[in-house]
Parts: sequence; structure tokens; C-alpha cells
Amino acid sequence: MNTSSITSREALPRFSSSTNPAESADERYARRLTARLSAGTNDLPHDVAERLRVARTQAVAHRRRPTRQAATLGTSGGAALLGLGQVWWTRLGAVIPLVALVAGLMAISIVQDDDRTSELADVDSALLADDLPPTAYADPGFAQFLKSDATTH
Repeated sequence: MNTSSITSREALPRFSSSTNPAESADERYARRLTARLSAGTNDLPHDVAERLRVARTQAVAHRRRPTRQAATLGTSGGAALLGLGQVWWTRLGAVIPLVALVAGLMAISIVQDDDRTSELADVDSALLADDLPPTAYADPGFAQFLKSDATTH
């Protein structure tokens, strides 16, 4: 075997579809990628090809296999704790922005309600403090008086 080239069989163990029908799409993609990367190694100098071979071997040795994270049961101070590792932090990271959004919307609603109440209170106090009685504003003749007064000035 030529040491300056590496084949996809060296990078990843090859299983035919008849021996491993459940081969994942990731495995198939990795095999195609390795074959494409290996295609141009014949043109490279020996030292570069050797470094690539070593790097690929190390990458395959360190690649992560998908594993399910099992729940662990531990005790702390007599209480049983159920730890799920990263799942808990991921869910908390998804919930915190939602809580912040709801709190912000509630704060905006409260401020707007207070402003509207303050505006209505100002109008009511001005109406009651005026020299004219409130019933005068409801009189249809008063509206006519205001229109005629505005045209004369």
C-alpha cells in the first residue's frame, strides 16, 4: 500500500448495506467526504500526505458517537436528585427569554394603564374645577354657543 495516499476504508470502517442496513446518513456522508478528500492525495508530497493520514487517524479515534444521555440518580442531603446534564440547561435557556418577554409585556401594559388613568384623572379634575357646571357641557345649546363664540373672535 502506498503510504502517501489514504483511502476511505482506512479513515472509517466500511460496512456494506447488506451487513449494516441501519447505517446512518452521517456515516454515508462521512464516507463520501473521506473519499473526496482522499482523491487528491496522490499529488501531494510524501510528508504532507503522511501528516494528513495521521490527522485523519486521530480524528477518527476522537470522533464522537451519538449516545443517549441517561438520567443519573444522586443524593444530596438526604434528598434524591434527578440530573439530566445538559438537557436541563438547554430547557432553562429556552424558558428564560420567554419569561423576560412576558414580564416586559406586563410592565408595558401596567405603565400604559397608569398613564391612561392619569390622563383621565386630569380631565376629570379640570372639568370639576371649572366655573361651568358639568351639565352645561351636555346641553346642545352650549355646543352652539361655543361655535358662535369661536366665529366672533
